[in-house]
Amino acid sequence: MTKTLLVVFHSTTGGTAAMAQAAAQAAAGQGVRVRLLPAGAAGPDDVQGADGCIFATPETLAAIAGPMKDFFDRCYYAVLGRIEGRPYALMVCAGSDGTNAARQVARIATGWRLRAVAQPLIVCTRAQTPEQILAPKVIGVQDLARCAELGATLAAGMEIGAF
Repeated sequence: MTKTLLVVFHSTTGGTAAMAQAAAQAAAGQGVRVRLLPAGAAGPDDVQGADGCIFATPETLAAIAGPMKDFFDRCYYAVLGRIEGRPYALMVCAGSDGTNAARQVARIATGWRLRAVAQPLIVCTRAQTPEQILAPKVIGVQDLARCAELGATLAAGMEIGAF
């Protein structure tokens, strides 16, 4: 039976979308079914139907983005007690450090009893002015390669039963 990796993301300026797409494309070559869904389109059935997840969020005002928070709010209790032990990874596209957004997702994942298979991957754009923050983001080749490696590693581990 083919395992399913769910990649849930939100992106306002394109950076997080590029990160999620890089992870999903690399994961698809590892023998798992990959579902790449915007946070607004993903729901409890998607989470429950996945064998593993990658969550990708921008850091917005030192927190996860509102649409990702909404995704977790809509799904949390509906899947609580039904997804324990499943692997997950996190990617954050941050203007400063991204650590608070990573902590928030880790707390949610702890409640769900998910298993982190990697440290949070944080890409820092250094966008600090309103103009920089609102501008479209271009994620560098090296950072996209790190995202792809994360996606491929999680998918390969799922495929061979390591996670």
